[in-house]
Formats: sequence, C-alpha cells, structure tokens
Amino acid sequence: MDPGVCREHLQKLLAEEFNALTQLETLLEREHELLLANDVDGLDRAGESRQMCVAELLRIEDERRSLCRMMNVPTDAQGLERLLRWCDPSNSMQRRLVDCHERAARCRELNERNGALVTARLKKVEGMLDVLTGRANQPKVYGRQGMFQQPKPNARVLASA
Repeated sequence: MDPGVCREHLQKLLAEEFNALTQLETLLEREHELLLANDVDGLDRAGESRQMCVAELLRIEDERRSLCRMMNVPTDAQGLERLLRWCDPSNSMQRRLVDCHERAARCRELNERNGALVTARLKKVEGMLDVLTGRANQPKVYGRQGMFQQPKPNARVLASA
C-alpha cells in the first residue's frame, strides 16, 4: 500500500473516532443528567444511543486493527505509532491522535462517574428493601464465590460484612 493511501485512510479513521468520542461524551453527560433526574425512560433511550456509539467506536477500532494487520505491524498502540511514522513522516496526524486519547480518557471518567452514581443508588435501594423485608438486622454473608447470600436459618455465621 502506498503511504499516501494509508495516511488518508488513517486520517479518515481518526476523524471518525474523534467524532464518535465527541458524541459519546455528550451522551454520557446527558446520561448523568437523566440519572440525577431519575428519568428511567430517558435513560433507556440514552442507553440505546450510547450502545450505538460504542458499536461505532468498536467498528473503527476493528478497521484500524485490520489496517495494521494488512501492513504487517502489531495491532497495539506501538504498531499504530509505527504505521504513523511510516505513512505520516511530517507527524501531521499526531495532534488528532492525542485529541482522541484525551477524549477517550474524558469518556472513561464520565462513565465511571455515572457508574458510581448507579452503584450508590443500588446500595440505597438495597438498604430500603432490607428494611421493608425485615433483613436490615440480619448479618450480610458471602458464599464461596464472593456473592452475597442469605444465611440459612440454622447456619452459624462466622463472619459478616
């Protein structure tokens, strides 16, 4: 493959990735607003949009890996850097690659923030359910697999969390 053709293809992939990450960042911000507003229907719709966006990012990643394999370089970050050095000696795409990495890190932060909020809400609901079902004063025990389980009526509790 000609370096110019490879460069054009990588430029297209980086532009698509940046656009998809920008869309994902917006969706994650919106998801946070919906979580705060307890908008379950909105969260369902937002979840579908987020999944479509993630699918697009996976498609782009697959295409980039395919290009790396075709050019006989590793499909990891070092392989991509090697490919960029070959097809873009002027280093004109480096800024876009850094932008994509920064945007991906921001998306990861937003996703973790949303996940922490969901986890906190689940714990709160679990606590309320324990009160309603009368299990609030029962010890919390874990089975061999590390999963929470109800103690058996005649079982002796050795430890609780």
